[in-house]
Amino acid sequence: MPLLIRPAGPRDLEPIARFNAALAQETEGVRLDPERLSRGVLALLKDPQKGFYLLAEEEGEIVGQVMVTFEWSDWRDGVFYWIQSVYVRPDRRRQGVFRALYRRVEAMARERPGVCGLRLYVDRDNARAQQTYRSLGMAGANYDVMEVDFVINRHESYPTEEKS
Repeated sequence: MPLLIRPAGPRDLEPIARFNAALAQETEGVRLDPERLSRGVLALLKDPQKGFYLLAEEEGEIVGQVMVTFEWSDWRDGVFYWIQSVYVRPDRRRQGVFRALYRRVEAMARERPGVCGLRLYVDRDNARAQQTYRSLGMAGANYDVMEVDFVINRHESYPTEEKS
């Protein structure tokens, strides 16, 4: 059965949160706070101004996802689609699931007036992912990501909120 690429809705909260938790554990070795994660996913699902998720579904099972958020570029007078929260179930990796998701995001971006390009960030040590992105036509940028994160301590699991 072919892959169905579809937009996510609130009913997809649980599988998206599960995939995001697995992604954080696999890529950063951290355990996400489930309540905070669910709130974050639901906030995006309910507010299209924040972004959107696309899901890859096969025989009624979700096998992959991407999240897209928006970044305004004053230099280009347009919006970049930032591809984030990329996750494909381990048993479906290297089988074209991400490629199908990426191609749908790319097509949507090209069709929407005012979108000036696609961006994503990738771990410097993840050569396999970098090769995948290059094979889709992406190229390295002349930027490093810098941050101050008020929620995540990279040396511990994500903190949980204090209960009063």
